[in-house]
Amino acid sequence: MIETIEDIPLSNLTDSRFYNITNLETEILADQYCQSLLKHFHHWLLQSRQYAPLKAGQLAAGADYFLREFLIGSRRMNIFCITPRHIRQFGGNWYIVQNLEPNMVELKPMLDGAAHFYHYCAELEIMPSQLATDIKREAGEIDYYRQRIEDFHALTDNGYHAWEQACTLKR
Repeated sequence: MIETIEDIPLSNLTDSRFYNITNLETEILADQYCQSLLKHFHHWLLQSRQYAPLKAGQLAAGADYFLREFLIGSRRMNIFCITPRHIRQFGGNWYIVQNLEPNMVELKPMLDGAAHFYHYCAELEIMPSQLATDIKREAGEIDYYRQRIEDFHALTDNGYHAWEQACTLKR
């Protein structure tokens, strides 16, 4: 019998069925499962990748923000139904409009964390390694995200619509 979320086996935490969001109850469950999966991810960064605790913590925190705030909380999306486009939407639009002072110092660890998380998923064989590679490539488009932030800060008059359409959340 599972008594707490920490007692859930990794095989359940990586079962995409537990991340299908249809109502508030399944959203809360997906968030809890994701939080527990992120603990496994953090452990993997420390043990398998031998990252220093600070680096592992930054990557896990970045992945946490991307997964729990953007995919689950905002998009109400299954974290395993991702495409590189979702990384672009996150870094090129959602993060920028959701934060008071969007900046690359804050955004880059989130993009890196998401890329590392999906590499972890590929190692667990719960997603194709090519998809993890494509996600990493999209997350690495730092100049693109920097330009989106700069363009956002420079918006005047009715410029938001064109800015949003260049990297829309609507598709």
